[in-house]
Amino acid sequence: MPTSTPRTPLDDTGLALLFGDARTQNSWYPEAVPDTLLHNLFDLMKMAPTSANCSPARFVFVTTEAGKEKLKPALSSGNLEKSMAAPVTAVIAHDMKFYEHLPKLYPHTDARAWFTGNDALITETAFRNGTLQGAYLMMAARALGLDCGPMSGFDVDKVNCAFFPSGRFKVNFLCNIGYSDDEHVHPRGPRFDFDEVCSII
Repeated sequence: MPTSTPRTPLDDTGLALLFGDARTQNSWYPEAVPDTLLHNLFDLMKMAPTSANCSPARFVFVTTEAGKEKLKPALSSGNLEKSMAAPVTAVIAHDMKFYEHLPKLYPHTDARAWFTGNDALITETAFRNGTLQGAYLMMAARALGLDCGPMSGFDVDKVNCAFFPSGRFKVNFLCNIGYSDDEHVHPRGPRFDFDEVCSII
């Protein structure tokens, strides 16, 4: 009988990079993140799964002064200074017409027909899988030696108007990316124990 061959897990250093030592960062060194690294980041992130490979997330990497000025009016006061200092602010959005790409992304069946005319399913699928891809982006960034500071404190309508005026894309959340100054990180918040929130049945 065939048996599976276990994959080699990450060592403690790799696990610490992704989880144990990783923090939500709020203070940044001015060192730029090269465009080539952002390309590598996307190419790593895109390999993670979404339902029917629908891949609805869309990303705007804000790196220039002009881009930051465009983003600035939408930020809450608590997120303004750190976002202006971050080398990159990723605007993570989702495409409300993601299903138009399914003939390319999921070609073995007519998956586009599942969504056409079903606004509730479109909204649910775009948001769920776009959120997953935003999380994958953060893990990929950490795997490449970058730090992340995800944020919810912004005016959704202002971001959508500034970056996605056609209305096809909808912002989900923002994430500062770069090289962090760990001296200004907040203490880690408490976490649940397994038995508080998990069960095995």
